[in-house]
Amino acid sequence: MRKVVLAMMTTLNGRLDDPDQFVTGLSEDHYQEIDRGYATFDTILVGRVTAAEMFEYWPTAGDEEGAGESQRSMAERMHSYQKFVFTGDPGLTLEWHNAEPVVVSKDEDLRAFVEDLKSQPGKDIHLSGGARLARTLVRLGLVDEYRFFVYPSYSPGAAWYDELDTNTPLELISATPFDDGAVALYYRPAN
Repeated sequence: MRKVVLAMMTTLNGRLDDPDQFVTGLSEDHYQEIDRGYATFDTILVGRVTAAEMFEYWPTAGDEEGAGESQRSMAERMHSYQKFVFTGDPGLTLEWHNAEPVVVSKDEDLRAFVEDLKSQPGKDIHLSGGARLARTLVRLGLVDEYRFFVYPSYSPGAAWYDELDTNTPLELISATPFDDGAVALYYRPAN
């Protein structure tokens, strides 16, 4: 069965929205680690707002002056992935390659969609965000692995823990520091 892997950038105090406010750059070793993770995915789950932000960046990210090999590879992967964009707008049109809107109004509908997707053949599924979608899938127990890229800063904004009302122990898989000061912390649910 495929796994849902939440892979997001965050701050020391758990901010997960608007990474432009706290991400000061990515070193090549950090890009390489993210690209290694991206190689394990073929599908992305993303909210409408985050999808719009990603669409502004990824289609031309590999063409930027100074783009490294890992950044170009990530841009190619982002182009090819199946992208499910969660929205409340049934009329949403998407211009992004392989992007499909998904309208769900209840937790049960979201759970059914994700569980069906996990049962299909393919690589793992990247839960990219935004904040509300990520917190909802965490709350519903649908995340099989967590990959946090923690930046050495604190910042006001939406935090991971705002909507969670249960204690969920996690088991550390790995911890990796990067040249840019960020640290990758990988976990899985302990149960």
